Amino acid sequence: MQPTITTEASTQAEVQQHRSLRQYGGLVLRGLAMGASDIVPGVSGGTMAFILGIYEELIDSIRTVGRPVFLQTVFRLRIKEALQILNWQFLLAIAAGIFIAILSLARGLEWLLQNQPVYLWSFFFGLVLASVITVSKRIDRWTPPLLLMLALGAVGAFLLVGAVPVQTPNDWWFLFLSGALAICAMILPGISGAFILVLLGKYQYVLSAVNSRDIITVGLVGLGAAIGIITFAQILGYLFKRYHDMTVALLTGLMLGSLRKIWPWKVDVSWLQDADGLFILDSHGARIVAQQANVLPDFSTGAGIAEFAIAAILALAGLGVILVLDRLANSRHA
Repeated sequence: MQPTITTEASTQAEVQQHRSLRQYGGLVLRGLAMGASDIVPGVSGGTMAFILGIYEELIDSIRTVGRPVFLQTVFRLRIKEALQILNWQFLLAIAAGIFIAILSLARGLEWLLQNQPVYLWSFFFGLVLASVITVSKRIDRWTPPLLLMLALGAVGAFLLVGAVPVQTPNDWWFLFLSGALAICAMILPGISGAFILVLLGKYQYVLSAVNSRDIITVGLVGLGAAIGIITFAQILGYLFKRYHDMTVALLTGLMLGSLRKIWPWKVDVSWLQDADGLFILDSHGARIVAQQANVLPDFSTGAGIAEFAIAAILALAGLGVILVLDRLANSRHA
């Protein structure tokens, strides 16, 4: 008996058929923005997906992978039917953009993060601040319960991004759990998957495993990530359909609270250490920062004032980019 395609899957198939080559190019660019965000610790690709208006389709598309109708067609090797159910063209375009960003932008963003962190954080601060404004407009009327959900998300993210990393085991089950939690955070606006690995004390361990080609460690983390994202997408998809405004309010709060992590002016207060108390170094021989404290800009010198002026311009530029994109999106739907 042929598996029936659900209404949700049929809708996704219709969207694929109506997209032009130019629109798929736009999806690749959105994926590029997501990949660029994921490279910067503390900025989530989920935030960028939310800002660019593809978040719900992304969650629904990932959610399809875990649905029985899709799994049945795959196990029966009915690939054509499986592709009809899966929004594969959308996912492929997004994945291509993320992959291109990692290959082409990682080195430049890493350089900026090390040499001009204030300017890079300022631009992202403007992006996220503007996204809080634009995304909040998706809710027609803010009620006390929605404001409470916004506050819970903001406070939760504010406390989480200020948490101190802990020492954790390297057992297989914890590596699996770390991958699952990190990938879930990566698709949540406002929370970085890399930052979750830092909090769990596994960032350097996983990074070393990748560099040393430790297939078992990378495989356990990857398996946890694959199962985690499919499982979490089921929950998010359900929440969007049943409690849309509540979910948007919570995610908006997460972005608002994450501004603590993206504040441009910081000082390092602690660094990652191994079990023997020795500082862990990155590939450049520098100590890896575990915790930072936010400080006010320096207005006591001309250089400090000039830095603040440039940072403010970049923040306004980031804010302007999102507001322009939001206006363009609204004019298309008008």
